[in-house]
Amino acid sequence: MNLSGNPVHISHGDYSARIAPVGASLSSLNYGGRDLVVPYDTAGLRPSHRGAVLAPWPNRIIDGTYAWQGRTYQLPLTEPARHNAIHGLVDWNDFELTGRTDASATLSTPVVPVPGYPHCLRVTVTYALDDDGLSWTVETENLGDDDAPYGVAVHPYFTAGPGRADDWTLTFPGTEYIESADEQMRPGETKSVRGSDVDFTAGRPLRGISCDLPFTKLQRSGGRAEARLLAADGTGVAISCGDDTPWMQVFTADSPDPDKNRIGVALEPMTCPPDAFNSGTDVVRIAPGDLHRIEWHIAAVRNG
Repeated sequence: MNLSGNPVHISHGDYSARIAPVGASLSSLNYGGRDLVVPYDTAGLRPSHRGAVLAPWPNRIIDGTYAWQGRTYQLPLTEPARHNAIHGLVDWNDFELTGRTDASATLSTPVVPVPGYPHCLRVTVTYALDDDGLSWTVETENLGDDDAPYGVAVHPYFTAGPGRADDWTLTFPGTEYIESADEQMRPGETKSVRGSDVDFTAGRPLRGISCDLPFTKLQRSGGRAEARLLAADGTGVAISCGDDTPWMQVFTADSPDPDKNRIGVALEPMTCPPDAFNSGTDVVRIAPGDLHRIEWHIAAVRNG
């Protein structure tokens, strides 16, 4: 039995990917024999949230409590060490494979109403490869009778090549970030990246830099914001998003476990920031019968 579900393999040209049904997770993405994300074996339990789809909220809800339309709700504390609810309700769901071609796969799961989130949604995830890379689409429909608060993200851990984060350079479009106010990672002040160690706008080597922060005010070209993680030879990986993604998290995967420490860099496109159900910032309101759709794109960088 595969603890992460029976994997789905897709390919097109030099690209290939493996999707694990648990969390509709991207468990590998390869270009010409080179890993673009940190892979994991779907026979075992997925390491943390690696490659997962995060809905109906990304990141953290502090203390797992929030108010919506005049009522207060309490979510399960899925990050008990920090007393938070983290990364939504579907990241451990076993998604159903609902469509497949050689180069694409579609998986779907319900968001079952629970006391802390009494809304009925359906989340559908499509992975599609073409000559330009991987399109990663999430569509969420409100099947219930009430407006639902919503946010979504994905959690790929990227690799630029041999080595670890200290060997790579990050170019990243975020010009502002929210600092963490305490060990619970409660959102604090919004600050400019200018003059800081987390100003990656012109490219910055990651050696000696630890980061686990949400960024916004993303610089864009042609309506797209792009982040690049590059090895010393200029090859690597890029992820891009449209105007409907105003936030991206950067996490350098610092860990006390030497086997996991800085083995990749999580670049997480998000529709809203941490604790958005409390701040209200960029929360999507999905009306009954409405559909929210978002797409991100991942590609190999061949020569920088």
